[in-house]
Amino acid sequence: MTIVKPDQERTTDRTDSQRLSGRSMRLGYDGADIVPDLDIDIPSGKITMLVGANACGKSTTLRALARLLKPRSGSVMLDGHDIHTMSTKDLATKVGILPQSPSAPEGIAVADLVCRGRYPHQKWFRQWTPDDERIVAWALEATGTAELADRGVDELSGGQRQRVWIAMALAQETGVLMLDEPTTYLDVHHQIEVLDLLVRLNRDAGRTIAVVLHDLNLACRYSHHLIAMREGRIVAEGAPGEVVTEDLVRSVFGLESKVVQDPVSHTPMVVPIGQHLSF
Repeated sequence: MTIVKPDQERTTDRTDSQRLSGRSMRLGYDGADIVPDLDIDIPSGKITMLVGANACGKSTTLRALARLLKPRSGSVMLDGHDIHTMSTKDLATKVGILPQSPSAPEGIAVADLVCRGRYPHQKWFRQWTPDDERIVAWALEATGTAELADRGVDELSGGQRQRVWIAMALAQETGVLMLDEPTTYLDVHHQIEVLDLLVRLNRDAGRTIAVVLHDLNLACRYSHHLIAMREGRIVAEGAPGEVVTEDLVRSVFGLESKVVQDPVSHTPMVVPIGQHLSF
């Protein structure tokens, strides 16, 4: 299996990439603030990974950037426009999101669910086209779900369902793609396939991609830009090789570790130091 690595040397963005940022965002649920005051920029045309301990605010931040959660104060801007002033359909042609634990309509087939990714592109004068068909077929093939097209989504395993949802997000064909724990339920082989796919999307189409990921080593391997969060705040950001240190791992995750070089990708690799090293 070949591992696709992001081009760490690429410094120019494609002209069709979109700029997404949040300013002075205060985010929370049910009266409790999760993110008290956050400025964040998602670099255009690059792969950004958000990492941190559970409940640090990374998924909440991603939801706000995708307009799934309205900030209590502050703003989210896409190419200089407040996303809350944009129509839902217009935003859906520019920003795609795969949230945690999405739910599908009961009894829907895989192909029908993936086709829903094309709905934002439909207009009264432009209905289903051969191009839509081609994009859906590509999304199914890219995620290894083409053979599942006629099956019901509720018949699938957790890993199969996850790949189908990723296919729907790809079919949406947006300049910005955000995924919250896209490797959940996937075995290691399919985890690598999904992350390799994101690298190819970024290289071939210049897509801006933001991903919440728990696996710090995979985040280092597959990102151009890494954002580490703790208690709703950004504590470090930049190229993984510049920001991932033993001090950062201790500060963000409360974990003693050794940071060495990944022998495959030459990016930082975190080796945890457990309390019991003899078995």
